[in-house]
Amino acid sequence: MELIPALEIGFLNGWILIVLLFGAYGIMLIFFPKNAFDRLYDRSGQRKRQGIRHVSVVILVLLWFIMVSLTPLKIGSVVFIIGILIYTLGLIGFLIALNNFKNTPMDRPVIRGLYRFSRHPQQLSISIAFLGIGIAIGSWLAFSTMILGMIGAHKKILAEEEACLELYGESYQKYKERIPRYFLFF
Repeated sequence: MELIPALEIGFLNGWILIVLLFGAYGIMLIFFPKNAFDRLYDRSGQRKRQGIRHVSVVILVLLWFIMVSLTPLKIGSVVFIIGILIYTLGLIGFLIALNNFKNTPMDRPVIRGLYRFSRHPQQLSISIAFLGIGIAIGSWLAFSTMILGMIGAHKKILAEEEACLELYGESYQKYKERIPRYFLFF
């Protein structure tokens, strides 16, 4: 691992992993019913201040995408193997969580599948995949930037929980009391 990676345009860069992740995500979305798709992208519960935070996190993630896209994968190294394993775990978790989300009736909070272990398995899984990419390219800067992005995304998650509480009421409150926000105890 190095602090600042050497940036270069190349075929075997981190962009491959980003394209695989978002390609799989796009394919999943093709099979989403319209109401589940709308629910996935519903931002009506956000307040203006939360929207500004969301924009700043998006900017940070875009900078991360650029850095990762221009950084060669450390193919053959131990960090590459560890990174790919973590990335794969995150990708699989993300796709499973999306499927759990898709198959939940619109009038109920999502509480099945991976949502039995985490109230936000999509966010947790994609963060794990992104951390795996940072490791696979061998960059402390990419890894650290993603940690900052995760901290920023936490505010979005708090806002999402507020909106779910307003929408689903007592059933979501009971769910919140039983299931940790991220995983196990956190």
